[in-house]
Parts: sequence; structure tokens; C-alpha cells
Amino acid sequence: MATEIERKFLVKGDGWRSLGVGEIYRQGYIANNNGRTVRVRVVGEQGYLTIKGSTTGMKRAEFEYKIPVEDAQELLETLCDRPLIEKTRYKILMGDLTWEVDEFWGENQGLILAEVELETEYQNIDIPDWIGEEVTSDPRYYNSNLVKNPFKL
Repeated sequence: MATEIERKFLVKGDGWRSLGVGEIYRQGYIANNNGRTVRVRVVGEQGYLTIKGSTTGMKRAEFEYKIPVEDAQELLETLCDRPLIEKTRYKILMGDLTWEVDEFWGENQGLILAEVELETEYQNIDIPDWIGEEVTSDPRYYNSNLVKNPFKL
């Protein structure tokens, strides 16, 4: 079984902007029940189907599969809940870790989150100065919940 272990943070300031190149993500949720999700995503010319289990602490089961981009786009348009999640993701390499900074658009305009995937729940990390409050355990910042309750400034 594939396991995702990640920490999530709010981002402060613009110190991160020059550290990575952004890529457009569009994603939606076909199923979103009891913390379990089935997500469709388009990144560039690639589609993905991802199934995730409920989060326990920082961990959850995750299974991700490449699918044809045309299939992913059709799923986004016909089967996914609204609004779709639209964001630009910046991947920033710092030491041995890759920070993913998501700048949201559309219904979640103004929200900027950073997440970092870890090898273990107890892994020590250096927190960059542009990282703000940790929101790992706050369900308001789960992408699947931003569909139901979009972020408001």
C-alpha cells in the first residue's frame, strides 16, 4: 500500500516566489466521503486519478494512476463536484526536501499553502522563513474541503 506522509502550512510573504517555476493544476473530486476521496487532476498534458484514504495524523493511504488527459478533462467537466480546484503549484527544492507551494485561483483565490512530504511522521525538517502557521490537522485546508467550503480572505 502507498502511504502519503505530509505536513501543510500557510505561506507568508513572497520570499518563495523566485525559488521555483509554477505549473497549472486543475482538479476535482468524484467522491468525497468520511475523509476518503477519489480525485481527478490535470497537470500540463497529463491526467491522473487518485484514491486517498482517511487521514490519521499526517498519514493516509494514497494510490495515484496516470490516465489520458482527454479522459481526465471529461471527468472534470462531467462527474466532479463544483467548484473545481484551480491552482499554480511551485516545486521548491530545499536540502533533501521538495516543498510544494500552491497558489489557489478561482473560488479559493488568495489562499497560498505549502506542503512537504516526509519519509516518517517524526522526520525533523528545517522550516523556511516564508512558512507560516502549520495547518496539517486543520480540515479547512484539505483540498477536498475547499470544494465544499471555498477559502475566503
